[in-house]
Amino acid sequence: MTSPNVPVETDRLFLRPFDRADLDGLVAYYALPELQRYLDWKARDNGDVKSALAGLAKEVALNRPGDALSLAVERKSDNQVVGHVSLRWHDATAAQAELKFGFNPIYKRQGYAAEALKAALTLGFDEFDFHRIFARCDAKSQASARLLKNLGLRLEAHYREHALFQGEWDEELHFAVLDREWQRDARISEFHIHRVA
Repeated sequence: MTSPNVPVETDRLFLRPFDRADLDGLVAYYALPELQRYLDWKARDNGDVKSALAGLAKEVALNRPGDALSLAVERKSDNQVVGHVSLRWHDATAAQAELKFGFNPIYKRQGYAAEALKAALTLGFDEFDFHRIFARCDAKSQASARLLKNLGLRLEAHYREHALFQGEWDEELHFAVLDREWQRDARISEFHIHRVA
């Protein structure tokens, strides 16, 4: 595996590596309590978000299991960062990756998350030849679960009260899609990403 051919362009978005200029866009949503519990880089204030941004900006290639590719999701119309998507190489033998994502809630119900996740899944299957990509979400996050189902991912597991988190039992949904399922799904096959010269 290697560095991807980025940025990736969709109809309304660019998916590109993070840079220092993205701090304000990331601050706008990254430290929100409803998102923070699910993110890799913990952040409570602007200083923490700056550190998180530095970490995200280094996640630019998939060279070995454990590596992540994190991309800012930028709206073309005004260059605003509306969220981010990540692919983490989970298993080399089984060619599996985990899809992670976070979006600023002020942009919800506009289809940006679906558009960005379609691009990330297509990138994972087409450029990195993953066999299976999975995603996890909180069982209480009906919007995330609906998004993943609508993209064609299958609910494979519901872990009930599997961990204590901040004094509460955590429940997690696991979704996945195989490369051949992604390729044959008529809803997905109509979606194309554009390469930026």
